[in-house]
Amino acid sequence: MGYSAAALSFMVEGLTVPVILVGAQRSSDRGGTDAAVNLACAAHFITKTDFTGVALCMHENMNDDACVILPACKTRKLHSSRRDAFAAVNAQPIARVTKEGAVAWIEKPVYEEKKVKLTLMDEKMKVGIVRFHPNFFAEELEHYKNFDGLVIEGTGLGNGPVDVIDKETKEHDKILKTIATMAKKMPVVMTTQCVFGRIDMDVYAYGRKLQAAGVIGNGTDMLTETAFVKLAWLLSNYPGAVKELYLKNLRGEISERTLIQSEPSRLSHLGDKG
Repeated sequence: MGYSAAALSFMVEGLTVPVILVGAQRSSDRGGTDAAVNLACAAHFITKTDFTGVALCMHENMNDDACVILPACKTRKLHSSRRDAFAAVNAQPIARVTKEGAVAWIEKPVYEEKKVKLTLMDEKMKVGIVRFHPNFFAEELEHYKNFDGLVIEGTGLGNGPVDVIDKETKEHDKILKTIATMAKKMPVVMTTQCVFGRIDMDVYAYGRKLQAAGVIGNGTDMLTETAFVKLAWLLSNYPGAVKELYLKNLRGEISERTLIQSEPSRLSHLGDKG
């Protein structure tokens, strides 16, 4: 749903109606399904507010008493099965809705009047996602050499294995050169493997070397899923301005500031049974 919500946000600009994606962690043909509550809360939100645009509606917690309306480009599934698996990352939920229909705004969007505009994505556009990991080889990047764009999930602040310090790290030079070659042919963007936080590729030499090789995305806090969608959308519609527009906040995909106060409590349930 994260991919779908982000795609709708980029493809349909200036919406004058709400588009709320609703899912369920347990299907409607099973006992104890969460589908009905999610759908009812979405309907309450649509009928009782002036919200326009794309969002998601899923359970707030493990109870069946309320849901949260989540921002389309900042939402990730953090658990495989819990009812409250979906959460906003580096952002607040838009609103809280009880199953009885009470709506409370949490982070009400500021609307900018625009003419409705539809810009679809080229279904033949090839954008890859690669994740840096220990024992990474340049050969892993070669698979994407004929793609249109590449998203790299770096470590921490947007780093990777590109620093040669001994004979065991000679492969790192090849990795950096391969990235530099690819960046001349296509946009190569950086995201982080971390759930929360912002990229800062100026802090360490690894990040600075990657930037010098042509990797973009420094200063952003986009989810990998959103970065993937945004890159494909830009390549499909604005191929001459991808590098400029990628760094601009177009649909709320880049936070103005990094939130930290709610992160530990939001992730604390991941070790629970459920």
